[in-house]
Amino acid sequence: MHERNAEHAARFRTLHTQGVLRLANAWDAGSARLIESLGAPAIATTSAGVAWAHGYADGDTLPIEHLLATTKEIARVIRVPLSMDIEGGYSDDPAVVANNVVRAAEAGAVGINIEDGGGSPEALCAKLARIRETLAARGLDVYVNARTDVYLRGLAPPEERVAMVLERAALYREAGADGLFIPGLTDAGAIRDVAAGAGLPLNVMLRPGLPTLEELEALGVRRLSAGSDLAQAAFAHVGALAGAFLQDGHAAPGERMAYGEVNALFGEH
Repeated sequence: MHERNAEHAARFRTLHTQGVLRLANAWDAGSARLIESLGAPAIATTSAGVAWAHGYADGDTLPIEHLLATTKEIARVIRVPLSMDIEGGYSDDPAVVANNVVRAAEAGAVGINIEDGGGSPEALCAKLARIRETLAARGLDVYVNARTDVYLRGLAPPEERVAMVLERAALYREAGADGLFIPGLTDAGAIRDVAAGAGLPLNVMLRPGLPTLEELEALGVRRLSAGSDLAQAAFAHVGALAGAFLQDGHAAPGERMAYGEVNALFGEH
C-alpha cells in the first residue's frame, strides 16, 4: 500500500506543475471510473456529491466511515491518483482529523481538500500541522490542498478579500499545506494577485465568469475543479428522466450510454 501511495502521490504532485490540472469531480466509484475512462489524469471527489450519494446534506454531516468506504471503492476501480474532499475533516479535534486523513490515505487517497469554512484560520492551521506530523510518522505522502472560503462565504468586503486570502495562505503554507483552493474566486486581476503572492499552487473552481482555461494558466492557476457541478447535472438529468417516466410510463428523449458500454467500464476490475 505504501508503494502505491508513494507512486501515486509523486504523480499527483507532478500534475500540479504541468499547465492547469483539470479535475472533473466524481462522487462514487462509478462516476470516478467513467471520468477516468475519458482520459482524466487524476480523480478528485466533490464532498457535496459524496454526501448526496449517501443521503446526507453537504456540510460535515457525512459519517467518516462512508467517506472511507467511498475512498476504497474508488481506489479499487481506478489506476490514477485519487484526492478526497474531506470538508473540515469531520471533527474539530486536530488529532481526530489527522487520523481521518491517515485512514483515507491507507484506503487509497494521495490528496485531500480540507477547508476553513466559517471557522478561524488558526483552527485549520492546527489541523494542518497535526496532519503533516501524523503522515510523516506513518511514512505516507498526501497532497494537502487547503481551501479557504473567503470568497465563497464573503468573509470580507470585496476590496479586502485578496489581502485576507494572502494572509491565510501564508498561515496555511507555514502549517504544511501543499496547495491553496479558493472557490468563488473568478476575477482575473484577483486571481493573478493571489497566484503571485500565495506561495502555493492555486486551485480555482468552475463558476460563471471564470476566465478561459488558457487565461487561467497565464494568470498562474495550476488546478481547476468542477466542484459539485457534474453531480448537480446528474441529479437534474435523472430527475427529468424519472419525472417523465412517472408521468406517462415512457422514456424521455435524450442521450444514454449503451448498457454494454457502461458495463465494460468495470469488466477488468
